Amino acid sequence: MTSFPAFSVQSLNFYYGKSRALSNISMEIPARQVTALIGPSGCGKSTFLRCLNRMNDTIKGTRIEGKILLNGQDIYAPQMDVVELRQRVGMVFQKPNPFPQTIFDNVAFGPRVLGISGSKSELHATVETSLKAAALWNDVKDQLDAPALSLALGQQQRLCIARVLATRPEVILMDESTSALDPIATLHIEELITDLKKEYTIVIVTHNMQQAARIADLTGLFWLGELVEVAATTEIFTRPRQELTESYLTGKMG
Repeated sequence: MTSFPAFSVQSLNFYYGKSRALSNISMEIPARQVTALIGPSGCGKSTFLRCLNRMNDTIKGTRIEGKILLNGQDIYAPQMDVVELRQRVGMVFQKPNPFPQTIFDNVAFGPRVLGISGSKSELHATVETSLKAAALWNDVKDQLDAPALSLALGQQQRLCIARVLATRPEVILMDESTSALDPIATLHIEELITDLKKEYTIVIVTHNMQQAARIADLTGLFWLGELVEVAATTEIFTRPRQELTESYLTGKMG
């Protein structure tokens, strides 16, 4: 495994108005690995995740201190193109959110908007490649003109992943992306994540500690806006360095 970081986060503080939601977060997120962020509700995991592609910019009154480098590039620098950043760092949300369009148009949406769709045949190839990468092609190849909302929930979530992949990202962020799914659909997404890390850096927020243990290479525990500990997943779950981590993992706190 490569240890070169996709993200380097340095002394990050984040505020909603005067309220500090994240306090002095520093960590490196390795490329082409799965990094899981765990911790109780309201502890800053999703806020931190949204800092990585500047989704928090859309919330009035927020501000950030510190640095986040994506492959050495400061994503909060004035010259950073936010549209380009969100293409490079795609996001899959908690609940599947396909557009009320066809399966094909959902996947083709990003390339069309970004002007990278190419010719008709190139766009079709992008859609097919993305659906295959999201392990959905065999399910939908004969119904690409069907409404995306006609798919089962697990398929809708894989479609949302295909939609992200079609924009050729470097990083995929997943915010509780299996919490609305049944166990079988969850297993399919977990298998997909394990497969996708061969080519993509993946950061997941999860309340499911067993899920983090199953699929993450690196795990970080957030608590009241602070990063308590981050380490290799096997180390976090078997030899945590911090007493708070052990208390959370054993159910004594949280």
